[in-house]
Amino acid sequence: MLSALERFAPLPLQESWDNAGLQVGLTETEVSGALLCLDVTEKIVDEAIRKGCNLIVSHHPLLFRGLKTISDLTDVQRTVMKAIREGICVISMHTNMDNAQGGVNYRIAQKLGLQNAGFFASKTVDGIEAGSGVIGELPEAMASDDFVIAVKKIFGVECAMCNELLRRPIRKVALCGGAGDFLLDEALKAGADAFITGEMHYHQYFGYEQQIQICVIGHYQSEQYTAEIFEEIIRQNCPGVKTEMAETCTNPILYL
Repeated sequence: MLSALERFAPLPLQESWDNAGLQVGLTETEVSGALLCLDVTEKIVDEAIRKGCNLIVSHHPLLFRGLKTISDLTDVQRTVMKAIREGICVISMHTNMDNAQGGVNYRIAQKLGLQNAGFFASKTVDGIEAGSGVIGELPEAMASDDFVIAVKKIFGVECAMCNELLRRPIRKVALCGGAGDFLLDEALKAGADAFITGEMHYHQYFGYEQQIQICVIGHYQSEQYTAEIFEEIIRQNCPGVKTEMAETCTNPILYL
């Protein structure tokens, strides 16, 4: 299963700071079931145990950097301990899945119904075309307020953070799931009318009035459909393996 996931999103596509791939466990473990999620927490491990899954496939890595201690001091350490104790493997497909053809950003574009979707900040890694963001066109142009309402509905967003509403129709949409504010200028250069991402720094909202519609919907919300990609890969390549979508919401941010 690990090889199937890595064929779809090869590890060389990940960013230099990332730590995708096998996080915890043995590579030859026979899989009883795979729990698919965005983040790995103790509650996610508990859900895997309840559902009889000895594999967790997440988007965000459990381990970003090495651990000097494995104890009960932090959430990450407790989660690692519990996974090892219960014989649960953890695999994470992070920025390699973001940068892959058909990966996270293509799934966001699909949810939005974008046509002619493709990378707008592409690069070649080991002979593979990759990119951090995707751009495409809406089937029909939309007024900016209708566009924001539609995005909120599709992603179940309670509050979208936007700059001044654009006073022209929106047709061309660029996007980057998660923390994608580094692509805002690239989106503008690509001719996008709107840019959707999960996080953006305060000062980056300035200076784009009536140039591009910024729509920030939350890191978790923007990447919530990633588990669907995992499910499709596993069902296609490992049809006998049970897959379960995580029901535990791991979004640490509350909107009050």
